[in-house]
Amino acid sequence: MGDFNYLHITGVNDLPGYHAAAAFTTKSSEVFKEAEEISPRHVSDRVSYMPWGADDQMPYDIINLIESDETLSTCQMFNAEVCYGSGLVYQTDEWCKRKVVNEVEEFFLDNDMASYFLGVCQDFKHFGFAVSVIILNEQGNKVVRVLRKEACYVRFAPANKEGVIPQVLYANWRNSVRAEQVEVIPLLNPQSPWTDLQAQVKKGKRKFAVVSRVPTPDSTYYPIPYYASLFKGKWYNIKQLIGVAKEAKLKNSAPIKYHIEIAKSFWSNIFKAEGITDRVKQQERVNEEKDNIINFLTGMENSGKVLFSEFYVSPNGEEQHDVVINKIETDKEGGDWATDIIEAVNMMCFTMRVHSNLVGSVPGKSQTNNSGSDKRELYTIAQALQKPYHDLLFNVHRLIIRFNRWEGAYPDCPFIQLTTLDENRDAKAVSVNPKSDEQ
Repeated sequence: MGDFNYLHITGVNDLPGYHAAAAFTTKSSEVFKEAEEISPRHVSDRVSYMPWGADDQMPYDIINLIESDETLSTCQMFNAEVCYGSGLVYQTDEWCKRKVVNEVEEFFLDNDMASYFLGVCQDFKHFGFAVSVIILNEQGNKVVRVLRKEACYVRFAPANKEGVIPQVLYANWRNSVRAEQVEVIPLLNPQSPWTDLQAQVKKGKRKFAVVSRVPTPDSTYYPIPYYASLFKGKWYNIKQLIGVAKEAKLKNSAPIKYHIEIAKSFWSNIFKAEGITDRVKQQERVNEEKDNIINFLTGMENSGKVLFSEFYVSPNGEEQHDVVINKIETDKEGGDWATDIIEAVNMMCFTMRVHSNLVGSVPGKSQTNNSGSDKRELYTIAQALQKPYHDLLFNVHRLIIRFNRWEGAYPDCPFIQLTTLDENRDAKAVSVNPKSDEQ
């Protein structure tokens, strides 16, 4: 059933006998829903992990939803680039020994720090946590490598009785994996990584994972990102539906008459009940059920009848249906969707904490097109808000510097300050570290 997520379910189907069409979509609100109890899964007799979501596919569902919308994917990349700032550096004080300076430079030459730091910034913005791996030399007295482990391929082992997660498991969880395909990495205690690192080194270990995590109110194994409300609300679906409606209008001048939202579990339950495991036959069954729904909507013999759909009531009292059919008003012409698109884009940018003008989503001369000074201030504010994320991401680098005994060195991420023309340059790097400001 792992291939089910890639079946072509979203689309537009013509309504027989009508100059209209029906749009099928998967409910985006279900991406963060835990449909069943989450319990550890075993990859061997001694190794287990906590699944990420009920089907362990939540990160890939999130990525798919983000990549399906140009505004959302652009906002995510913008947030990662702003968090990256002017890049990660290890600053050194003036009194720092030349040996330390040389060792720091050699460390950066042996590690692709630009790629690493941009990667962990993207993980932070997508999933609310990032995983770094530090590797010691054979003697165990120097950290020689720092690597990023993509968060979507990371799973946490169950916490021990003290509430500490002892390991992370790294593998391609998109598909079923065997025990030999899983990399098990000891995880330093997030509450006291420095003490734990020294203790683990004495046991002869040379490779460790360090988790940088954004604190969230729910405190689960995998944090729920701040933008989850975008999928749980309606604006993501509204923007997607506008795009589908305009495409159908341009292709055959047929407006969208019905919007049909189908839960992922609806198809899974059909496949399970009918014993369909072949991917091709699954797609054929999906198309057959689409035709059944369309025939129900358009057939004369069904006039006045009701389509029954299984549902349950969530803890907050909302009914969760397998199939929801929304009738769309067809008196709106395609050109009149422009204001709705702008509204949907602005709501998405608001949720992603990105001003629309900074990513060019509201082009042209309009009331929302700010002056250059306003945009510079917005960009400065956006970078200033990255301070807590930098503090969290710097924890692993403070460990490296302390363990390698690089006295006088400290991690820093200068932000880019856009300047005015009277300074004869477009931008300059400004350190947010007080030590750098004194120099």
